[in-house]
Amino acid sequence: MIRYATLPVALVTVAIASAGCAKPPAMPAIERPPSPVTVAAAVAEDVPVYLDEMGRVVAPEVVSVQPQVSGRVTEVHFAEGADVAAGDLLFTIDPRPFQARLDAAEAALAGERAAQDLAKIEFTRVESLVQSKAISKSEYDVRKNAVDVAEARIRAAEAAVDTAELDLEYTSIRSPIAGRTGRRLVDAGSVVTAQGGPLVVVQRMDPVYAEFTVTENDLARVQRGLAAGPLKVEARLPDDAGEPREGSLTFVDSSVQEGTGTVRLRATLANGDRRFWPGRFVRVRLVLETVRGAVLVPAAAPMTSANGSLVYVAKEDSTADLRPVVLGQRQGDRVVIARGVQAGERVVVTGQIALMPGGKLSVAGTTTAAVVARKDGGGQ
Repeated sequence: MIRYATLPVALVTVAIASAGCAKPPAMPAIERPPSPVTVAAAVAEDVPVYLDEMGRVVAPEVVSVQPQVSGRVTEVHFAEGADVAAGDLLFTIDPRPFQARLDAAEAALAGERAAQDLAKIEFTRVESLVQSKAISKSEYDVRKNAVDVAEARIRAAEAAVDTAELDLEYTSIRSPIAGRTGRRLVDAGSVVTAQGGPLVVVQRMDPVYAEFTVTENDLARVQRGLAAGPLKVEARLPDDAGEPREGSLTFVDSSVQEGTGTVRLRATLANGDRRFWPGRFVRVRLVLETVRGAVLVPAAAPMTSANGSLVYVAKEDSTADLRPVVLGQRQGDRVVIARGVQAGERVVVTGQIALMPGGKLSVAGTTTAAVVARKDGGGQ
């Protein structure tokens, strides 16, 4: 008979319990490697506060040249699309009929002057006789009246000569302004009538206006800026990547446009190089004031969250500090930080997604906000 050895129940129970409570060996902690980032130093600069609007280039003077007398066009003296000076000859209307009228008017004037001379001679003869009563008073009055009538007829004849001279002058049609001619609307040989329609349109090209509108809510800001002095305007064509053209605000309309709630403004721009063409759209920046010592960072640095804008600041110990910031106006490829970052601090420009607040970072590249920004500083 086989016999089995038995252990005390209490001993078996303790052994099982001891086996169940045993802990596995602790795993070693894995340290997260530093996140590679690019940083840029915040800089302090004077920056403009501005309004960006779309506008149109407008010629300051547009003249529709029309004939003042009727006749046949004998010559055209300009090329279409050419620059002309004030007083340049554009068209000639056949002057011969008007020269003949002038000659007739001058002849009539000469006849009236001769009649006046005769009337004066006859009046002089009777003037000395009226005292001696050699002639009647009525005859004296007739002679005196003849002199007055002759003088009136001379004035009428002189007016007729002036009119004839003016009509003759109108046969030479000249440009009233310096500018650029448009398309010629009549050809040599055409018969035109006085005020019968334009012959050509001339527009002044230098300077030009940039007309644009601002909302009535921005009007008070514009008025405050004007109270401090003339406001600078920068204008750029939509397809022009060059430097903006600087001008000044020269006109603010006297009322808000009904229905749109906008106010029309006008800037004057030099245009000697014909860079701006009447009728073209133009991007206009109206500078209202200048903020001194504003803090600027690259526009790629701020992130947007449900609670507002945030930036990561690279601290001296190579950790990331997440900060809420208040953004100001964009300045080209930079943006103003109104609150939250000081000049000289380094903000993370790329690599923010991999960062955590307080996490380690590795600076892969460093630049400055001034280098990141475009030269023109514009956001147009």
